[in-house]
Amino acid sequence: CHFPHQMYDISSPFRPAERSGEDVDIILARLKRVKAFERFHPSLLQQICLCGYYECLERGVTLYRQGDIGTSWYAVLSGSLDVKVSETVNHQDAVTICTLGIGTAFGESILDNTPRHATIVTREFSELLRIDQREFKSLWEKYRQCMAGLLAPSYGVMESGGPSPDSEYKTIVPSEKIMRAGKVLRDAILSRAPHIIRDRKYHLKTYRQCCVGTELVDWQMQQSSCVHTRIQAVGMWQVLLEEGVLNHVDQELTFQDKYLFYRFLDDEQEDAPLPTEEEARESNEELQDTLLLLSQIGPDAHMRMILRKQPGQRTADDLEIIYEELLHIKALSHLSTTVSTDSVTFIIHCRPYTVALFNQGEEGTSWYIILKGSVNVVIYGKGVVCTLHEGDDFGKLALVNDAPRAASIVLREDNCHFLRVDKEDFNRILKDVEANTVRLKEHYQDVLVLEKSPSSNSTTSSSHYKYTVMSGTPEKILEHFLEMMRLDSHLNESDPALDDFVLMHCVFIPNSQLCPVLMASQGSEQERLDYTLNNKRRVIRLVLQWASVHGDHLQEEDASLAFLEEFFVSVSDDARVIPALKYQLPELEKIHKVLLRQFSMGDEKLQKRQAIKSNDEILFKVYCSDHTYTTIRVPMAASVREVISAVADKLGSAEDLLLVNLSSAGGEKVVLKPNDISVFSTLSINGRLFVCPGDQLDSLMPLPEQEGPSTGSLGSFELMSSKDLAYQMTLYDWELFHCVHEHELIYYTFGRQNFKKTTANMDLFLRRFNEIQLWVITEICLCAQLSKRVQLLKKFIKIAAHCKEYKNLNSFFAIIMGMSNPAVSRLSQTWEKLPSKFKKFYSEFESLMDPSRNHRAYRLTVAKLDPPIIPFMPLLIKGQCSPTQLSPTST
Repeated sequence: CHFPHQMYDISSPFRPAERSGEDVDIILARLKRVKAFERFHPSLLQQICLCGYYECLERGVTLYRQGDIGTSWYAVLSGSLDVKVSETVNHQDAVTICTLGIGTAFGESILDNTPRHATIVTREFSELLRIDQREFKSLWEKYRQCMAGLLAPSYGVMESGGPSPDSEYKTIVPSEKIMRAGKVLRDAILSRAPHIIRDRKYHLKTYRQCCVGTELVDWQMQQSSCVHTRIQAVGMWQVLLEEGVLNHVDQELTFQDKYLFYRFLDDEQEDAPLPTEEEARESNEELQDTLLLLSQIGPDAHMRMILRKQPGQRTADDLEIIYEELLHIKALSHLSTTVSTDSVTFIIHCRPYTVALFNQGEEGTSWYIILKGSVNVVIYGKGVVCTLHEGDDFGKLALVNDAPRAASIVLREDNCHFLRVDKEDFNRILKDVEANTVRLKEHYQDVLVLEKSPSSNSTTSSSHYKYTVMSGTPEKILEHFLEMMRLDSHLNESDPALDDFVLMHCVFIPNSQLCPVLMASQGSEQERLDYTLNNKRRVIRLVLQWASVHGDHLQEEDASLAFLEEFFVSVSDDARVIPALKYQLPELEKIHKVLLRQFSMGDEKLQKRQAIKSNDEILFKVYCSDHTYTTIRVPMAASVREVISAVADKLGSAEDLLLVNLSSAGGEKVVLKPNDISVFSTLSINGRLFVCPGDQLDSLMPLPEQEGPSTGSLGSFELMSSKDLAYQMTLYDWELFHCVHEHELIYYTFGRQNFKKTTANMDLFLRRFNEIQLWVITEICLCAQLSKRVQLLKKFIKIAAHCKEYKNLNSFFAIIMGMSNPAVSRLSQTWEKLPSKFKKFYSEFESLMDPSRNHRAYRLTVAKLDPPIIPFMPLLIKGQCSPTQLSPTST
C-alpha cells in the first residue's frame, strides 16, 4: 500500500510538475484509502496529488520543533508521531501530550505564519504527505469549506466553553454513508410521494424543492417497520440535519416535528436533476436498509439535540429520555433522578485531534463526562499518566477542592463528545444529594443511610416519594425493611424493596446470621398485642419471600432448615393465641414441607433438567503427568485443597501436589489456588485438570484429545434444516438458562469462594456460549473447499437469524462472534463470494454487538422483545445489567 519510494520521494525526478496522468491516478487511489482524505471532493484530492510530496522518516526523527516558523503541512499515511510540548525554552523539558496516527493531519499554523505550538517526533517508521505553504494556502482559499473539518486548532488551545452549535456544524462534511442515505431518502420520496417535496414560500422567499418536517416524519413511519414512535423518527432526521445532508431553510440546527421547511443537500443547487428511473429503482431497493441504519444511530442524534437545549427549554419527555440514557453512563449512574437530568447543560463536540479541553494550573469551572471518544491526562514533567474512555469522568477534583486543575486533558481522537456540568450545577448536585439523604445515627455513628427519590408507585406515599437504602448495618437494614413492609399486599405481588433484600442479603448478612435475627424480630408477649401481631406478620411475609426466592438452596444449609423448623413451630404456637396469623399458616406449611421433602414434587419436575447444587457429588477425572488418570468423587463446591487431598488418597501419595488447569492453547498452565472452589465447571472446553509435584510442572503436556477435531461435520450438517437446528439449540439453551439462579450471578460477582457456593449452572451456560462460538470457527476453518465454505457462512447466518427470531440471544451472538473471529473474517475470498443479501444480514447482526453507549444497540434490541428471552450472558456478567434480569421467570 505504500507509495513507491523511487517514484514519489522529494529527490525523485518525478517532481509534482513532471507527474503524468498515470502517476496522479496511482497517488489518487492511495489517498482515497486514507482517513484524512476520505471526505474530500475528488477535484481537491486531484490537486493534492499534483502538489504533494512523499516523505518517509525513520523512528526518532524530529520533523520540527516548538517555536519554529512552519513551511509545510503534513498528513500521516503510515506510522505515528509524538506531539511534545514544553513550558520552558528548554526542549529537554517537553512531555508527550498525544500521538498522531494514520489519517491525521497537522501543521496548519502555516496559514497565518504563527510559530509551531509543539515539537513533532516520529514514534516509528512513518510515511507522510507534505504540501508546501504556498500550495497549501492556494488549496485552502479554494476549498476552505471542505478542508475546515480536517484542521485542528493549535496544540494546547483552550476549548473549555466548547464550540457553539453554529460552529459545530459549519465544518461538517457528511460521511459517504450518510450522504448515500440522504440521496436514497430523497429519491424514494420523489418516486413514491412526490407531493412531499415541492417549492415553498418562507419569509417572502421561495425555496425550491422543500419539504415539511411533519410530512417527512409521517412518510418515514409509513415506510419503515423499525420506526415505532415519532421520537425515533425525529432522531433519524436529526442525523441527516447534523451531517448537513438535510438543511433547515432558516438555519435551525434541531429537527422539529412541526410545519417547518427543510430541503436535501442535492436540492440546494438550482439545477439539481430529478432521479432517473434507474436511480429511483436503486433507492427503493435500498430504502429499508437505509432506514435501519438511521434507526440505529438516530437515538444518539436525538439525545444530542435535547442536550443542546437550555435546561429551562427541556420538556418532561426530554428529561425522561436523557435520564434513561444517563442511567447507563458509569459516571452518572449513582445519581438520583432529581439531579442527574437537568444539570447536564451542554454537549461538547470536538472534532480535531490534540485539542486541550483544559490545561494544568487553570481554574476549574466544569465537570466532564466522556460520551464518545477518549482523552489523555497529561501532567507536566510526567507526560501522559493515563487515558480515559467512554463513560469515564474528569474535572471533579478542582471543583471539590476549589483548586487549580491538576493536569491537562488532551483529546486522543477526533469527533469526541462530552457532557458538561458547570461548577454551579455541580455544587447544587452535591447539596441536593445531601438534602435528599437521611442519616440515622446511634452512638455518633451512621447505622442507616436513606436517599429520597420519586416513587414509581404513587400508593406508597402521599407525596410520591420513597426512601432507598444506600448503606447501613445489616441489623438496621433488616429492621427498616420490616418496618416499611406493606402488609396489605398479597404474597404474589412484587415488592421491589423486599425482593432486593431477599436476593442480595447473602452479601452482607448470611443465613447463619439472618435466622437468629428473624427469630428475635417477632416481638415479645410483654409488648402490645397489635404491635406484636404486625411484627410477626412482617417476619412471616419476609420468610415466605425468602424461602420462595432461595428455594432448594436452603436445603444445602443445616442452619436454614433448622430455622424453618423452629420458625414454623413458633408461628403455629402463636396462631393459637393470635387467630389473625392462621391465614398465613398454609403457605408457610407448604414451603416447610417442600424444603423438608415431606412430599413429592410430582413427575413433571423430575422430567426437567435439574439445577446443580453445591453439595451435589460428581465423578471427575484428574490426570497425572504421564496421562494416566484417577477418578474422584467430591462435592461440586469442593475446594482445590479438598480435591488434592482426594487425589492424594487415591494415589497413595504423600508429596505436596499442585492442581493445574492445562489447556490446549499452547499448553497454557494455570496453577489453581488452594481456596478456589468449584473448579470443575470453570474449565475451558479443551481444558483438563492435572495433578503433579511442583518439580514436574514444566513437563506437563496436553492430552492428544485436547487438540480438537481434524475434520469438520459438513456432510451431516448440510442435511439439517437451519430453522430446526436453531429451534433445538434454543430448547437446550433454555434448559441450561432456566437452571441458573440469580444468586449465581451474585456469587460470581463477589467471588464464589467467599460464599463457599458453586456457580456451576452459570458456568455451564457460559461454556455453552463458547462451545457454539468455537463450533462455528472450527467448522468453517476445517472446510477446505471455497464453495463449501461459502455455503457454511450462509448456513450459519440463517441459523443466527432463526435464533434471533426465537429470542435466543445467547446463541445468536455466539454464532455472530464466531463468524467475526479473525480466523474466519480474514478468509477474504470466502466473504467475497458470499451473496450481497447475506452480507447485509451479517452486517446488520454484527452492528448489534456495538459496545458503544454501554451496548445501547443490544439494550434497544432487548427492549423490543417480549419474554421469554435467553439473554446474552457474557454481557450480563460484565456488570452491564442488573442481576434481577437473570430471572427466567422475568426474562
